[in-house]
Amino acid sequence: LDPYILLVHQGMVEDVFLQDMQTRGVEVTRSSPFVKYRNHGSGIALDVFSRSSMTGKERLWQTKYLVGCDGAHSQVRKSIPEIKAEGSSSEAIWGVLDGVIETDFPDLWSKVVVYSEEAGNVLCIPRERNMTRLYIELRPESDAPMDKARANQEFVMERARQIMAPYSLSWKSVEWFGIYQIGQRVANRFTDEARRVFIAGDASHTHSPKAAQGMNTSMHDSFNLAWKLNLAVRGLAKPCLMETYEHERRKIAQDLINFDYEHANAFHDGDAKALARNFLTNVRFISGVGAEYGSNALNWTSEPSRGAKPGCLLPPARLTRYLDANPVDAQLDIPILGQFRTYFICKDVHRSKDFMESVCAHLSSQRSVLGRATTALEASYKDQAPAATESDSYIQPQRYVTASRVSTFCLITSTSKANFEIADLPPVLQASKWTVYLDDVPSQDTRGQHCIDKWVGQVADDEVALLVVRPDGYVGAAKLWSSSEQSAAATSTWLDDYFGSFLIC
Repeated sequence: LDPYILLVHQGMVEDVFLQDMQTRGVEVTRSSPFVKYRNHGSGIALDVFSRSSMTGKERLWQTKYLVGCDGAHSQVRKSIPEIKAEGSSSEAIWGVLDGVIETDFPDLWSKVVVYSEEAGNVLCIPRERNMTRLYIELRPESDAPMDKARANQEFVMERARQIMAPYSLSWKSVEWFGIYQIGQRVANRFTDEARRVFIAGDASHTHSPKAAQGMNTSMHDSFNLAWKLNLAVRGLAKPCLMETYEHERRKIAQDLINFDYEHANAFHDGDAKALARNFLTNVRFISGVGAEYGSNALNWTSEPSRGAKPGCLLPPARLTRYLDANPVDAQLDIPILGQFRTYFICKDVHRSKDFMESVCAHLSSQRSVLGRATTALEASYKDQAPAATESDSYIQPQRYVTASRVSTFCLITSTSKANFEIADLPPVLQASKWTVYLDDVPSQDTRGQHCIDKWVGQVADDEVALLVVRPDGYVGAAKLWSSSEQSAAATSTWLDDYFGSFLIC
């Protein structure tokens, strides 16, 4: 984990997304909320209706799939039969203020909790542009519940001053103000029976905002679903692939609610030690790297379990890129283009050459699931190609899909650069020359480890590890093989079984 917390306003993140969509020719239609949808059956487009907030007129859209990212009161969720949000709401009401503060409180620029036994709690979070966010507990002054109607901006400011006393507190400017009541709920399902209508983000789970998990978890929901939808729209996804969205993300949502329940209670009780302990215990989950998935069609349990475990993100590691001798972050170097990554990991390139030749020849042939899927996907991309963007000149996507759009092929080896050439490798890996890596910079690793040791453990000179990583960065399958002719055939079958479990080809 990187040893710091980065705080970025949600609006800044949304602006990056909007700008990226615009460069790809996609515009967001505003003031046109979703009304309802009609499903006419398999193979027929959904009818989706929106209504203009300006004119009141309804508009019909037709689409293969519908994703509801329309918040806690999601109309899409309410439109899906037998889906409901399950959980409860706390009576606690909180105010939120983003603004530039003047105060003599000495710890304004640290993430800090201020607790007043009589008036309640304030959580201070430093923000960009000299701002600070305050979460202010609006504790009722009697046994009766807090009246939300009283909680205007001035009331919330005054409550903050009471909690922060004897320190002074005033605002030069206020950029945003809001009131919320903590509701910890998870939808009982994240998709309809036909797996054509989905919900994500606050539409599928709600919780307190104090651990900054709302936007982060919502983006993970969308990322998990987006690449699967890409394969489904292009006709390559078996039904079980779309089923994994709910299987994986509902578990994470429930884990989040369980964490948030403890976190919110510790905050409400003013128990600083319990709050810090809960944060430290769950820091992997909060950062995102601890969001782990169970076994399914995409995540095959490996034996024995190693650093790169199916259902988990790749551990950070450092490598040298063969072609230009640049040190790179192994888990981040290959851009996300909707493709899998298939790693061949070996100590000795020459002793593993025949094994890799055999497996690569199979993967590039029409006998293999990947070979047939590659042909189908290439045809689909000719009909529905992603829009070219200015960022392509920096990313150079063609480097990573030369051999296949389904998977980028990679080699990680301990063999020194002086002892082999790209021309010594199988054609598939020659075509993937930008993803040939040398495991020779352990001194740059966070733990001083070689990538091979960190990801797959001990590998003998006559062994090859195969590692398949999903488009969202999660490990799908991992296995260690002897580099014999019989193992090459078994490895090819293993890869066919893996990709064939969720791809139509």
